[in-house]
Parts: sequence; C-alpha cells; structure tokens
Amino acid sequence: MLYLQVIQKREDKIADPDEYPFCLPAVRALSVLELNAPVSFFVGENGSGKSTLLEAIAVAWGFNPEGGSQNFAFSTYDSHSPLSGALRLVKGTRRAQDGFFLRAETFYNAASYLEALDDIPAAAPPVLDSYGGSLHAKSHGESFMSLFVNRLSGQGLYILDEPEAALSVSRQLAFLRRLDELVKAGAQFLIATHSPVIMAYPGSIYAVDQGLRPISYRETDAYQLTRRFLLDYPAYMESLFRD
Repeated sequence: MLYLQVIQKREDKIADPDEYPFCLPAVRALSVLELNAPVSFFVGENGSGKSTLLEAIAVAWGFNPEGGSQNFAFSTYDSHSPLSGALRLVKGTRRAQDGFFLRAETFYNAASYLEALDDIPAAAPPVLDSYGGSLHAKSHGESFMSLFVNRLSGQGLYILDEPEAALSVSRQLAFLRRLDELVKAGAQFLIATHSPVIMAYPGSIYAVDQGLRPISYRETDAYQLTRRFLLDYPAYMESLFRD
C-alpha cells in the first residue's frame, strides 16, 4: 500500500496555462499519474521540469519548499512555483508516520536551520542527534549519507531531488543499499535523478520530457549515453572534441 497513490493536475486551479511552469511540456501533459511502486524515479534533461514537479508534490504534501520534514519552518528565498496549488494528491489508506523532502540545491540551508534549532535552549534532546550529529561538520557526501542512515526511518514518504549530487559512485551504491532497507521497512520514495546507478533500483521510471511517460531503465538517456561512453570512451572523446 502506497502513502501517495495518485497525482492529479487540476485545470480549474490554473489561471494561465501559458505561464511558467504550466507551459512546460511535461507539466502541460500531466493529467493523472497513478503511482504503482514503492520507488518512483523521475528522469529527464536539465530544465525538463522534474525538480519543479517534485517540489510541487512536496509542497502539496506539506513539506517546506526548501526541504526538510513537515515541521521545518524556514525560508531563505521564496522561489517555489504555483504548481503545488494546482495538484490534488490522493493518499492511500495507510497513514505515513514519517517524511522528508531532500533538495540537493538547498540542503545547506536546511542543515543551517537544524544547527539554529539546537542553539535554542530546550529540555528535549538535541535535534541533530537524530541526524547523526552536525551536518555542517561533515563533508557534503557524508552529510547526505548521515541523513539517509540516521534520519530516514521507514513507514513514510520521502521525496529526494538529485540525491546523487554529493555522492561518489561507491556512495551511490551504499545509498541503494539503504534505500532497499527503507523500502523493506515500509517507505515510499519519489526521486528525481540523473544517475544511471540510482535509477537502476527496481521501481517505476517516468521520463520527464515532452510529456510524462513510463520508460524502462535501458531506454533512459542516462543509461544509453553512459553505456556508449564506457564501451569506447577514447572514440567518444575524440568525436566530442572533433572540429
């Protein structure tokens, strides 16, 4: 049973379909998307709208636009799109007990917010304890893994926007192991990614391009381009820089 089952765009909530982000082909094509797996990947080129879509889903679910849990209340720059107000989310019968929205580009801001919370005198244990300690005291990749290992607990909805941004290939593989542990613990994931390693995990893949459509792993550009490059990278490099 999925916590989030259906994503529906409500045309009656859109004032001008030609304005951003409603003019994006993928957003324009979105009508009803029925999720059918614990892990759903959204893949596509830069500017295709996948991060915009995930942000809108996260905000419609109740997450802070810049990331964090539903309890995060900070804003460094109000830039999220109005798409969230035009989405209707159909939830499953099982209620999510946990959740987190990771935005790679604003993760520093979320980590700073946590540090500020721990500076406030309180009787409760330090907030950072549940994240494995100070995230600023770790490297970018280590802080991501600390979040995945310590903060995410299963039985919840987790929306991750480019989790590979700070991870080496070996850490991406470690992330997949943790992802599988969380799925087995009842988690549901929506992930926007460019990584052919991460999107190899069994799940549903949606191509965000001129529309929003299911696609197989081997059909993705990430797989195709990476495979061609690795099969004969000297020839690929030569053709890339040829006048």
